[in-house]
Amino acid sequence: MSMAVRAATFRLLGSGLVQEDTVAGWLGRLASAAPAPGGGAAAALAAAAGAALVEMVVNLTVGRAAYAAHADEVAAIGVEAGGLRQRALDLMTADADAFEAVMAAYRLPKQTADEQRRRRAAIQDATARAAEPPLRVAEVAGRVVELAAALPGRSNPNVLSDVGVAAALARAALASAAINVEVNLAGLTDEAVRLPLRAELDRHLGAAERAAAVVASVRRELAG
Repeated sequence: MSMAVRAATFRLLGSGLVQEDTVAGWLGRLASAAPAPGGGAAAALAAAAGAALVEMVVNLTVGRAAYAAHADEVAAIGVEAGGLRQRALDLMTADADAFEAVMAAYRLPKQTADEQRRRRAAIQDATARAAEPPLRVAEVAGRVVELAAALPGRSNPNVLSDVGVAAALARAALASAAINVEVNLAGLTDEAVRLPLRAELDRHLGAAERAAAVVASVRRELAG
């Protein structure tokens, strides 16, 4: 099947944002002037793609006699990766919904002092909530890194390059998610709300170094 046909027929299922839509169609919306989908959804898609590659490596390993010694462990990795892929796809929708909630808060009336107070509170609440989807994307991506890191030496070496790509995509998702968390943190005035979100993000970002190590290791192995 040609790449053009693949792009035209492959469908991203499991997310209301992209259900029954082609990859090309979704990317067209991403490229448009519409405010959503945006960077947060793109970060989630990268995480989902990384998880899917982990699943692919698992599916090309489990059931083959040469890798039977690690079959149970590798199969468990595939099951978890499948759950992470679905969660990432769901977060694509959650991110768009959160953005719309922020925009709705900014559209609230502000003629009177009471309206202004209510509007400020609504904006702060919506902004804090908008940090959650990309924060969860960072969490998913970090776990995808850990799963990818567990595969070399246990999985089919013929698809080692896909393990590296999975880690690279997860690392990109982490960095992209961080940007989307931070843009919301910048709008929060309550340190009691902002600081715990910042701390959690920093914990997830620790996986970026592990992802870089996986990628470097794979590339060394492939280079011989």
